[in-house]
Amino acid sequence: MTDESASNITLTQRRLKLDTLVRLRWLAVGGQTAALLVVHVGLGYELPAGPAFAMVALSAWLNIFLKIRWPSAMRLSERAAALQLAYDIVQMSGLLFLTGGLGNPFAFLLMAPVMVSAAGLSARYTFMLGVLATACASFLAVFHYPLPWPDTEVFKLPVIYSVGIWIALVLTLGFMAVYAFRVAEEARQLANALTATELVLAREQHLNALDGLATAAAHELGTPLATIYLVAKELTDEFEAQDHRGEDVALIRSQAERCREILKKLTSLSSEEDQTYQRMPVAQLLEDVVDPHRGTGVAIHSTNGGEGAEPVGTRNAAIRYGLGNLVENAVDFARSRVDVSAQWDENTLSISIRDDGPGFSMDILGKIGDPYVSVRGNRSQQTGKGGGLGLGIFIAKTLLERTGAKLQLENRAPPESGAHIRVSWPRTVFERPVGVDETPF
Repeated sequence: MTDESASNITLTQRRLKLDTLVRLRWLAVGGQTAALLVVHVGLGYELPAGPAFAMVALSAWLNIFLKIRWPSAMRLSERAAALQLAYDIVQMSGLLFLTGGLGNPFAFLLMAPVMVSAAGLSARYTFMLGVLATACASFLAVFHYPLPWPDTEVFKLPVIYSVGIWIALVLTLGFMAVYAFRVAEEARQLANALTATELVLAREQHLNALDGLATAAAHELGTPLATIYLVAKELTDEFEAQDHRGEDVALIRSQAERCREILKKLTSLSSEEDQTYQRMPVAQLLEDVVDPHRGTGVAIHSTNGGEGAEPVGTRNAAIRYGLGNLVENAVDFARSRVDVSAQWDENTLSISIRDDGPGFSMDILGKIGDPYVSVRGNRSQQTGKGGGLGLGIFIAKTLLERTGAKLQLENRAPPESGAHIRVSWPRTVFERPVGVDETPF
């Protein structure tokens, strides 16, 4: 999967729906209206009711305009969504300005638009909205109308307490924004990486389906080829031995016979009776995985052995692609040698991949297998090898675990250097025949 494709997936998932923002704004309109009615009408406290209700009405009219102008299912660009959230911050700040500033118990609702941005927009726009919310909070700490209170009393917060509220609001705003952004970003990365995995596997299975197409073609071409062969055979008797046209007809007959033999092989290619195709011993699996990486300047050694008969598994795109990805990663970072070995006993099959490169960076060793983690640190950027989205190990791990394998990733024990990846299956799982839910290739 290319960087551009992954970027397109990420951008698509980050775009908020217009209906989401409109619904959240209706919720804010309802809450603001209820709060103003309770304070002004229910409790009888004096406040600038006209401007306050006008600001609430402005949000309601904005929602009505957006619903009429654009369909609810439309996804907004990041800039358009950020502008709407900025409006919500300014509108909330206006209401707080009229109703006591940071002394208003609802002052912490200034964080709500920033939280929405952290969950749905990029870090750039979230930071900009956080700066706007901080600026508004700073303004409200100094300039605001008095907090609505009974006429006989004047409520005024001490300066030190107002400063404390401002500090608490800003710190909470920063912490919650970072927390929400990290959680949402991890969910986005996981979704993007799983999509990449599905695309890779779909591509492999698409290639594997060619044998089925070959079988269909063989059946379709069988009848016309049989006709050509029969006519050529009959024409052979029509020409004398010295006639060169007889030689041409004999050539057509022989080539038609050859085509029939080829089509017969293609017809049996996907047959369940063709065990050579359907089943693959471990030695052949290792050779198929290792062979594409020979001649790259890195010596690749493949060995296998164990107790009992050699395990023979069903051809599986996930196993071949997952192991191939791990071997490719080892070749990228090896200095001169990669060892791929298979060991088995009566219960377990293990495949080990070792290289003599720098090994896994200690700071990310515990994160290996997570999406978008570059497994060898900065070396990939310095050498130009092994770079990209950091999806290679994640895709390989996901595909192999789907087949029942367990992965163990570690560095080789000193004095040896390099990485050691061990993939193991229970033999009963590896040798299981293709079932209804499994796709051979």
